[in-house]
Amino acid sequence: MQAPMRKVNVSLGARSYPIEIGRGLIDSTNVLAHAAPARQVMVVTNAAIAPLYLPALRQALGDRHVIHVALPDGEQEKRLESMLPIVDEMLVNGFDRDCLVIALGGGVIGDLAGFVAATYQRGVGYVQLPTTLLAMVDSSVGGKTGVNHPRGKNMIGAFHQPLAVIADLNVLSTLPDRELRAGLAEVIKYALLGDAEFLLWLEANMDAALERDTTALAYIVERCCQNKAAIVAADERETGERALLNLGHTFGHAIEAARGYGDWLHGEAIAAGMCMAATMSARLGWISAADRDRAIALIAKAGLPTKAPNDISPERWREFMARDKKNRDGKMRLVLLKRLGQAVVSSDYDADSLDQTLAQACDG
Repeated sequence: MQAPMRKVNVSLGARSYPIEIGRGLIDSTNVLAHAAPARQVMVVTNAAIAPLYLPALRQALGDRHVIHVALPDGEQEKRLESMLPIVDEMLVNGFDRDCLVIALGGGVIGDLAGFVAATYQRGVGYVQLPTTLLAMVDSSVGGKTGVNHPRGKNMIGAFHQPLAVIADLNVLSTLPDRELRAGLAEVIKYALLGDAEFLLWLEANMDAALERDTTALAYIVERCCQNKAAIVAADERETGERALLNLGHTFGHAIEAARGYGDWLHGEAIAAGMCMAATMSARLGWISAADRDRAIALIAKAGLPTKAPNDISPERWREFMARDKKNRDGKMRLVLLKRLGQAVVSSDYDADSLDQTLAQACDG
């Protein structure tokens, strides 16, 4: 067993919780005992992750009553129907309100398991054990839980904070390259929206991250978690500042919905969406063309797509973007850049700039 290397706290009063970042944490009985004292434990995972990490987790959980459900892998499983076998198993096994749900997987599993925890008997505790870089730096932190609807991403859900997030960096060794790059999209997001110093670091150290340098990855996870923890503490339910975390997401969610969830990974869609946001920001004159190109170059350096699929019509773009949860009073609100390292949420933009940005995406 290795002790946690780093710790970040999410400060939410009675709902505060730690983010433990280290190596060998899935195997750590001490870490799990502190974070997960319940005797009844439901582990939600997927078919790709279960054979890799479920045996070690079960052993670390000791003599508790542990059951698990392993869903098929993929974004297409983030739906209401996938909740039913989980809830069925919990009911058959007599799980009460003192039970615990553990999300062992990436963002899909984390969001889905968290929503089960938010709704089972009107709310039980859960712990996030993220197994992807994207989940470690973003989706496991902040208590957003939910599932997709065919007409829009994350349209059904609840805010339900975990008891703890346990980020075991060892699992990144088995993460496919494509998934690692997808996670780097959310990493870049934090730099662009509010951390100019981190942006400089990423430009100098992206190769180390892609090569899975242990020191680089530990720093990335800690820095992103610090950024997100501060934003969540200031705006838990996304009534203001937290909406900045959606940089690139209005465009990116439209790509995912239009392509049927799973064709593009979430991080890939967000990467293309951030490029569209940077392009529109430059078109508005809010950032320079040089800064636009700098943002796009970093996304390209991470091996991520810089262009959206060109088979989505402007009408389809608007159909999906109109359902975005940030919209208010019929106005489409977008997260755009005032400078690199400073984002804003705005509906006060020239409509022609959005038309031109969507038309450019359709032209490829």
